[in-house]
Amino acid sequence: MEYGNPFAGEVALVLNGQRYVLKLTLGALAELEADLDEDSLVALVSRFESGGFRARDVAQLLLAGLRGGGWRGNAGTLLSAEIEGGPPEATRVAALLLGRAFALPGS
Repeated sequence: MEYGNPFAGEVALVLNGQRYVLKLTLGALAELEADLDEDSLVALVSRFESGGFRARDVAQLLLAGLRGGGWRGNAGTLLSAEIEGGPPEATRVAALLLGRAFALPGS
């Protein structure tokens, strides 16, 4: 599967048989930060780095990335969608999306 353009911070995900490109734009990051139980995105990054992330973290990251990629769905639609590859793929895509959002080009 094509995973989006890593140099643009993109990652692909298949929901209900349709491929979407996710991206954490500044607006998507601001929305994500507002929805977090923590004071900053640093806490979310730390949870992923330590393996202490929650299913809610994964869902919030995917939702923000989908919206950053232009998707017009809502949280309910995402939570009821069939994700190709299931929870392991959702987690992998969320972690990759978060990493790509903060990676410097060429790193």
